[in-house]
Amino acid sequence: MIDLHYWPTPNGWKISIALEEMGLEYRIVPVHIGRGEQFRPEFLAISPNNRMPALVDHAPEGGGPPLSIFESGAILVYLAEKTGKFLPQDPRGRYDVLQWLMWQMGGLGPMLGQHGHFKLYAPERVEYALERYRSEADRLYGVLDRQLADRDHICGEYSIADMACWPWILTYKSQGIDLEAFPNVRRWYDRLKERPALRRGYEVGRETKKQTFAGPDAEARKILFGQDPT
Repeated sequence: MIDLHYWPTPNGWKISIALEEMGLEYRIVPVHIGRGEQFRPEFLAISPNNRMPALVDHAPEGGGPPLSIFESGAILVYLAEKTGKFLPQDPRGRYDVLQWLMWQMGGLGPMLGQHGHFKLYAPERVEYALERYRSEADRLYGVLDRQLADRDHICGEYSIADMACWPWILTYKSQGIDLEAFPNVRRWYDRLKERPALRRGYEVGRETKKQTFAGPDAEARKILFGQDPT
């Protein structure tokens, strides 16, 4: 059994989608980030950076005690290696997927996260930040659009790179990004959302999703953006 410490956000969706796509048995352990549950000692024991998702595999390969992993990219690689799915074995294919996974972890996610913060949640409008992160968001969308110009998936075959990127592209409406300006991304996005396993993974925690996107109250803002555990 796998425990997924989770809240319905793009980074959380990456892992619930992967677990569904890979057909693994798992249990959701909610981590309400608006209530500061990411600062609980029992969560910090498996995710010292106080970020979700985190995963605990109670039946790791080779046996032994449960194995805990934090950082969504590391979790995706672990699950792909555990199942032998969605990460090629040959070096060229493997590193093609890994480099695009790193691109999402180091670029697409952080830049869209910052753009979304300053656009949707900042207490005052900061034009420099909005322009800076919107420009970078557009650039990254362009990078992905060019990559998808002659292929159905980011690395040819469907992989953990697609699972990592799709939940962030999902935010395009709230980010105010015109997806029609990136036709290859649009085509890829629409194709993937028809995958039954992806849809199941996205629907995990549907009710809590409403709480997340209703907008944080003052106390939740203090916790989420001030990172204050008290």
